[in-house]
Amino acid sequence: MTSSPSRTDHFPCAQCGADLRYEPDKEVLVCEYCSHENHIDIDDAPIQELDFRSAIANQLSDAQTETTTVAKCSSCGAAVEFDPNLHADDCPFCAGPLITDVPAHRHLRPKGLLPFTITEDEAKDSLKHWLGSRWFAPGELKKYARADRKMNGLYTPYWTFDADTQSTYHGQRGDVYYVERMVTVMTDKGPRRQRQRIPKIRWTRVSGRVRRWFDDVLVLGSKALPKHFTDDLAPWDLHALLPYQSEYLAGFRAEAYTIDLREGFSEARANMDLTIRRDVRFDIGGDQQQVDALDTKFGEVTFKHVLLPIWIAAYRYRSKTYRFVVNGRTGKVRGERPYSRWKIFAAVLLGALAMAVFFSVLYGSGALDQMMYDGGFIPQNLPRGVPPVFFPDSFR
Repeated sequence: MTSSPSRTDHFPCAQCGADLRYEPDKEVLVCEYCSHENHIDIDDAPIQELDFRSAIANQLSDAQTETTTVAKCSSCGAAVEFDPNLHADDCPFCAGPLITDVPAHRHLRPKGLLPFTITEDEAKDSLKHWLGSRWFAPGELKKYARADRKMNGLYTPYWTFDADTQSTYHGQRGDVYYVERMVTVMTDKGPRRQRQRIPKIRWTRVSGRVRRWFDDVLVLGSKALPKHFTDDLAPWDLHALLPYQSEYLAGFRAEAYTIDLREGFSEARANMDLTIRRDVRFDIGGDQQQVDALDTKFGEVTFKHVLLPIWIAAYRYRSKTYRFVVNGRTGKVRGERPYSRWKIFAAVLLGALAMAVFFSVLYGSGALDQMMYDGGFIPQNLPRGVPPVFFPDSFR
């Protein structure tokens, strides 16, 4: 596939010529110098899904690709798009240096995006609240939150997959039934015979077919952030996806995907398999199920490359980088942070002292001894004042 022209994502102000920036709270382009606003003409056309097999065979049209300037971070491996006129900057994921004098990158053009609705100030407030609730975080981390450090707005790449699946299975259905038998049990009056119901399972071989249509199975297209971070930012309101328009990227960065289409579908298929197995177990029915063989055939498979908004902050503590991410639509925060050994030690010490005081008060008042006697844990002929010793009930 040949590449389309380079994207610059610059929108000059009609009044002063400065670059406009997309403002999430106003959903317009705003000039930072003269405050002039440019409204965005929203494209209401449906978002086009692309055929997965055609893309794998490199049979997509030139209009489905684009070329951008991408810099890769040598520290964390992130691939971030930059202005071609920019020559150096910091990585938004790990705060390491980035050199942008690299060749242009050709990739599949995004088909849709979710614009930012959370402003940078709102994202900072969410981050401050999250950091403030981390009891064992070092004091330096709390200072970082109060310092009002800048956050980076980043559009993160994702794949969505639609698929029509039909699965045939062979397995076993287990139905629980009960049988009665006489067993010997020990009581206070000695051994005794009594009836007891014993559960058993009757297995029956079964086979069948299930069908499932998957819509917008979401897969992260980046390796820059730990996957559990971005997974925890869900759910995303994918029903609100808009057709891709570069105006929404004005003033923000966009990360290029580093997980390609084929790898992305492998992860999506693994997620689909989990759902299909659940459908199979439901179809088998009974009390227990065993799936011995499962064969899934994929009919039509389509996909789209989309961008989702994330606010990112990176914090260095004792030569290690810790990252925080905020959902640019909901304000949900996830991240990693160091632990203060002194705070943990102090908490353990205070807990031990509290327990010691609690039992000291009980023991000094005789309440602990009475509790032990009343509960049957101490032989009733044991003199008071003897340290509590646990005995089995048979010693009572």
